[in-house]
Amino acid sequence: MSIYKFTVETISGDRIILKAFKGQVLLIVNTASKCGFTPQYKELQQLYEAYHEKGFNILAFPSNQFGNQEPYRNEVIEQFCQQNYQVQFPLFSKVNVKGKNAHPLFHYLTKEAPGIFGSKSIKWNFTKFLLDRNGQVVNRFAPTVKPLQLKKEIERLL
Repeated sequence: MSIYKFTVETISGDRIILKAFKGQVLLIVNTASKCGFTPQYKELQQLYEAYHEKGFNILAFPSNQFGNQEPYRNEVIEQFCQQNYQVQFPLFSKVNVKGKNAHPLFHYLTKEAPGIFGSKSIKWNFTKFLLDRNGQVVNRFAPTVKPLQLKKEIERLL
């Protein structure tokens, strides 16, 4: 099993199957606009620019499940990301990333890569999942891990 069977909605409302990203190394991140970790968008964009041409992509999924830190509508989130961080990687519609109403993609990711002490729940914004070119989860990173700290792992997978 891989992520390629899941259907997601882009921030502009189009539905796509993640199979569209087959063959790419992916970093999937749950994001928020009003979080202490929000400046990580800058480093995420730097990773995207450095590795996109080599087959790397970032998939950002805003979520409002942690401290009401993503209160905005999709249009506002997209505008915020572009104006403040010049984000070029794909943004998706707001989703739940934990609990019984979590998007099936996040149920899958947390099952494949449990957090600390085996926890399957995402604890905060900017939790990161690194996937290989076959759509398999390779690693999970806490929000405190800065995106540029992932360079060696990304390079290894590329």
